Formats: sequence, C-alpha cells, structure tokens
Amino acid sequence: MNQQWNTGTYDTDMAFVSQFGESLIKLLRPQPGEQIMDWDCGTGDLAVAIAASGATVTGMDASDEMIQTACDKHPQLSFILADGQNYVADQPVDAVFSNAALHWLTDANGAAAFIAASLRTGGRFVVEFGGLGNIASIVTELPNAFAAIGCSDKLQLPWYFPSIGQYTTLLEQHGLTVDLALCFDRPTPLEAGEQGFQRWLNTFANGILSVFTPSERDEVLSYMEQKLKPILFQDNRWVMDYRRIRVAAYNRV
Repeated sequence: MNQQWNTGTYDTDMAFVSQFGESLIKLLRPQPGEQIMDWDCGTGDLAVAIAASGATVTGMDASDEMIQTACDKHPQLSFILADGQNYVADQPVDAVFSNAALHWLTDANGAAAFIAASLRTGGRFVVEFGGLGNIASIVTELPNAFAAIGCSDKLQLPWYFPSIGQYTTLLEQHGLTVDLALCFDRPTPLEAGEQGFQRWLNTFANGILSVFTPSERDEVLSYMEQKLKPILFQDNRWVMDYRRIRVAAYNRV
C-alpha cells in the first residue's frame, strides 16, 4: 500500500486534525527548556504550538511530503524524516507527544518500544489516536465496496485501532506507567459540504485506493458514498464517526 499525502489539501480540508490536538497540548504541559519530540508530526503545526511554551521541539514523520511542508512552514524548528516504528531519539527526551498518528503505525509493538527508549527516566508520553471502533462505518463498508467490483483480494487496511486495555497493556510491557487512559466518541464534521466525504477518502484512504484504475476508484468512492450517506450525512455536511484513545504515561525505568 502506498499512502501519499497532498499536504496542501491536508492542511485546508483536514485542519480539524491539528485543531483537536490543541487540547492535548494542555495535557502535555510543556515547560521552558524541555526537549520534546512530536512523533509523526505531520505538517508541524502542533510542534510549533508546543514550542511556544519555550520547549525545544523536534518533529519526526515518515512522510517526505509532510516533512518537506513542515520545514517550509516552520523553518525555526527541526524536523526528521524517520519511521516511528523503528526510530529512537539521539538523546533521551523529556516528553514524546503524538496526535492523530499512531493508528498509522501497524507495528504498534515496535512504536511503543522505540517511544519508551526515547524517553528519559521519568519522561512522559502523551498521545491521542484512533481507538477501537474508530471510523467503524468505513472499516465495515470498504470490504463490501471492494467485493462489489470483484477486487476483494486487493484490500489492505492500514490502520491500528486498539482498545484501551490492549494499548495500556502494550505500554506497560515496555516500562511505561499509565496515569490516564480514555476512550471516547468524537463525531467530526467535514468541510466542503457534499464533497467532504470523497475528499476525506481521497486523503486518508489514498493508499487503500491506489491499487485501482481511475474508473475502479470512482466506482468504490460512489459505492461508499451511497452506502454511508444515510448514516454520516447530517444537516448538509458529513460527520465522521471518530472514536479516540487518549493516554498519558511516564517512563518509570
């Protein structure tokens, strides 16, 4: 699967990603002089918000497009191109922060291990991402859409949506002590009216859909829109069935 990002569209149509992450910064409580990593930082907007506290922030992401855009937008910060499933900070940091990203890291064990290894003793980890039941409508209907055009064998879902129990247990296995763990629904309105749903799919399911010819892709998009409009289209806009996990933990070793 080849997930490519159009960062211009991402920053405009999907601005809610960073907006919802702002409350997570309050939980992080960054302090002047701290060394903080933004794990899978996207285009860097939250890294800049954290740096406003006086902390030194380094952003890391596996996407060339995201890192290039982050560097262009925020040249005052440092950004690293790396895979969060096998990257460790050069020097242990005071905190690792991550918003709306870890559900893309299907090697969750690897990601947890390297996050823990990047934290100093007593360092903290503050994260929010998709939890069990996130975009359940999409996860349910995508196999049906692929089957409808005879392409069931081409479907590869790229997401990791764990339960609170699964994820906190994983963190504890890597020496992190969990102080806070929440799972909650977050119905998320999309911009662009009628077009919002297809724009969402073309952004966040681009890798899934990249296996198709243009006509096949259009068929799947139309199928998904027809099936899910009665569920997700409300008051002239699409509202995605997001469900999030929010965790705060610290490194006890």
